[in-house]
Amino acid sequence: MDDKKTKELMAKCESMKDDPVLMKECKVMLDTMAEKKVEMEDDPDQNYTNMAENIAAEDVPKVLEMALKIAKSGKIKDAEIKIAAERLFRTLEPL
Repeated sequence: MDDKKTKELMAKCESMKDDPVLMKECKVMLDTMAEKKVEMEDDPDQNYTNMAENIAAEDVPKVLEMALKIAKSGKIKDAEIKIAAERLFRTLEPL
């Protein structure tokens, strides 16, 4: 994903961060990350289950950032996590 596309996704995410569909996709991704015990390099001690249960609109851009990192990461190979990240992007894509 190029920087222009990333910026577009982040801008759209900011404008619709309280959208229930978008929040649901974020929750699905966080639940999948918790289930698969994924750790992000910049936040290795994050409890994704707790984050999913208490997700707020302010968390949505952070979850999108994690999804972008997952999409770009060569280290995270789990198909379910990659699919959850893709679904999150598709929720934002019709720009």
